[in-house]
Amino acid sequence: MLKKYSVKKLLNKGKFFINKKVLVEGWIRSFRYSIFIDLNDGSTINNLQIILSRKLDQKIQKKITIGSSISVIGIVKKSIGIKQHIELKTLDLTIYQSVDSKIIQKSILQPKKHSLEKLREQAHLRFQTNIFSCIMRIRHHIAFGIHKYFHEHGFFYLHSPIITTSNSEGTGKMFQITTMDLKNNPIDYKKDFFKCETFLSVSGQLEAESASLGLGKVYTFGPVFRAENSNTSRHLSEFWMVEPEISFYHLEENMNLAESFLKFIIKYIIDNNMEDLIFLNQYLEKWDRKKKNFLLEKLELTLKFPFKKISYTEAVKILDQEKKEKNIKFLHPIVWGMDLQSEHEQYLVDKYFKIPVIIFDYPCNIKAFYMRMNDDEKTVRAMDILLPEIGEIIGGSQREERYDILLKRMKDTNTDVNKLWWYLDTRRFGSVPHSGFGLGFDRLVQFITGMNNIRDVIPFPRTPNNAEF
Repeated sequence: MLKKYSVKKLLNKGKFFINKKVLVEGWIRSFRYSIFIDLNDGSTINNLQIILSRKLDQKIQKKITIGSSISVIGIVKKSIGIKQHIELKTLDLTIYQSVDSKIIQKSILQPKKHSLEKLREQAHLRFQTNIFSCIMRIRHHIAFGIHKYFHEHGFFYLHSPIITTSNSEGTGKMFQITTMDLKNNPIDYKKDFFKCETFLSVSGQLEAESASLGLGKVYTFGPVFRAENSNTSRHLSEFWMVEPEISFYHLEENMNLAESFLKFIIKYIIDNNMEDLIFLNQYLEKWDRKKKNFLLEKLELTLKFPFKKISYTEAVKILDQEKKEKNIKFLHPIVWGMDLQSEHEQYLVDKYFKIPVIIFDYPCNIKAFYMRMNDDEKTVRAMDILLPEIGEIIGGSQREERYDILLKRMKDTNTDVNKLWWYLDTRRFGSVPHSGFGLGFDRLVQFITGMNNIRDVIPFPRTPNNAEF
């Protein structure tokens, strides 16, 4: 049986296939002069040029249209054209399905530019577009790189539950799960499926902490859900989180790990997806001439310098000073004790330091109950990593390992101790200093691909008023 090759392998190893008979399958991206076919199978951004035989049955040739799926047996030849180094001269061609040209004209697969908003309207077809296939290949390699990094650093992959009874973050709305009729009021949850009130999880952190206190190093990587009615270019209702937890780790080690992790992933994508990055860079440049080589330079700059580490107090002083001296107009006030807004974070990264920034030691009143209290009893051992263009990409902390202080923090923040008795209980059995962080996976994809809207980096976005496909 004739061996089948991917388009990527044929193009990358072209010189080894010259004058060899091969089988390749894919979709027709273009059909020119009734003789040239550009074939793509999704393995690469680049197309393989097919030269049709003059002996090809005219009935078959009439069925060749853009979008059609075909199988081709042919001889690999060195191309005389400047756009490709090899081409395939057909010996036999089979059409799996021909696409009606009238249907193509109504879809995003017609050979013309479409807005990203238009692509979202046909999300089931956008995998077949150049821009989205690039993003999905990069998304795959980012996910693979994440597993690779943690495996090489001695972490164990933990599957945390999607169904939960508590909000580990302590804030924000959650999606409720029930088999009961919600019209009945009050609802007797003892008759519900789980015999209690349950929700879709917003984080696997608390479970990961529990596991790390026995396994040392663990990480979760899975979907999480938030029911906030936030219709921005940076928020999704269903998204993916990466959450490592490490025993015997203090905040400084946690910050260094997060920086090392991000740089590893970015370097991995540069090494493995350069063709896709170049295409995306050209795509961004078409929309904005100022973005010439912007994407590649941004990624390389992230790798070039150590991340700048400053305390929350220092960040507030810098912003306040910049506002006074340079008359910077911020929409939100800069007051110690208030959470930094996106405009503040992006100013620090894009205008002031011009490199990624790690801010640490936040006021305790704006952070979660599980973060370790500092000796000043005003701040906690928290940290956020800010990247250019995107802002916050990672949030983490050293966790509060002391039972009495954790109990007090839970009570002070009105956290339900009865629901989280098991989390509190872990501090009774050999508790140790431990740390962790959460990475918004989709935001990392957004940063690496340069896309402005997070809905364009996930296969089927789930947002307020939208759960189609």
